[in-house]
Amino acid sequence: MIATMLAENTACRDNLHAEHGLSLYLETGESKVLFDMGQSDAFVANARSLNVNLAAIDFAVLSHGHYDHGGGLRAFFTANDHAPVYVSRHAFEKHGNTSGRDIGLDPALSSHPRLIFTDDYQKISNGLELFSCNTCQPLFPVKTFGLTMSIGDHMLPEDFRHEQYLLIQENARRILISGCSHKNVLNLVEWFQPDVLIGGFHLMNLDPQGQARQSLDEVAYQLLSHPAVYYTCHCTGVEQYQYLKSIMKEKLHYLPGGQTITL
Repeated sequence: MIATMLAENTACRDNLHAEHGLSLYLETGESKVLFDMGQSDAFVANARSLNVNLAAIDFAVLSHGHYDHGGGLRAFFTANDHAPVYVSRHAFEKHGNTSGRDIGLDPALSSHPRLIFTDDYQKISNGLELFSCNTCQPLFPVKTFGLTMSIGDHMLPEDFRHEQYLLIQENARRILISGCSHKNVLNLVEWFQPDVLIGGFHLMNLDPQGQARQSLDEVAYQLLSHPAVYYTCHCTGVEQYQYLKSIMKEKLHYLPGGQTITL
């Protein structure tokens, strides 16, 4: 399997657009997959520069209902005329940040005929499955970080029911793809027991130089207690990644825009 980061907070080439968001191209033995579309159409231009043919994508996955992962949804529908997009049925509900700003998806796209709405589990094909883990028991706390969601006419603290994860089982390995790991990356590792995990860890609000250092230590040592190799990006934060890397060494790698890995 190969994975190419189309768009992310950073880029490893000068001719690529970087933005706060995530868009990842995956190619398994059977399928070509787009996982998230960033916050704009930047992933389209980057894909062209990286010789990734978006028109050949077989299906796409939207990890959750935030703009920095699904803002490019309309651009994907233009770039690809056939691929279905798997999205949680909760993804188009309203979502807000700490200041009350809307960080959700474009509601005008909620009835698009190529959307396939998922619940807690969705089998896409042999070896490709989606899980929301809404009924899983967390072993580690799930923090809201001040984010909110709509329940009826009320905005309440997030429970991330709209987030889903892609599990790829290929060549006797379990590869887990996550957008932001809002339900705590430590829970994901416990629930899925992956051999490889790719995704954001949602740690960028934790200052490695402050009191949050203890929390980062816990993340690093808990991840090290599993045999998995980790490729992180986006909402982990570069400074936070560098701190984790100092502890985790070759078990942790950063995946910037434009980089391809073969697994």
